[in-house]
Amino acid sequence: MSAELAQRALALAAAALLAGVLALALSDRGSGREARKLVARPALTPGVGWYRALASVRSGTPRGRSACGYRLTPSTPGVAHPVLPCGVKIFLAFRGKAALTQIVDRGPRLPGSQFELTPALARRLGLRGVQPVRWAFARS
Repeated sequence: MSAELAQRALALAAAALLAGVLALALSDRGSGREARKLVARPALTPGVGWYRALASVRSGTPRGRSACGYRLTPSTPGVAHPVLPCGVKIFLAFRGKAALTQIVDRGPRLPGSQFELTPALARRLGLRGVQPVRWAFARS
């Protein structure tokens, strides 16, 4: 390979690298605005909105793996539900407070309760015992 050909190859590689860096910088600059648009919010459409349900608080300290495969700790925010798929994100609202959470386990264990909140999520919402809550599917 001649010195002239090596110089050309090096110049082309530098130009390609510079073009790649510029493309990444420009795409990252625009994604900030789009990321703000993609904040999760309740999926409210005509005829479908907030649902009402009874929620209870899981007793005891959650430890180990849930039926959904999530690692449960005392600080894990989440909800147990018998039917909704694991990992589905929902909003729960109770007395003016709302939280985005997800289905992390199967349950609940208390009869009459549709959701069972982990202690961490119950503390965040201020929920104790069995209480009526509102919930909605999250969309991004």
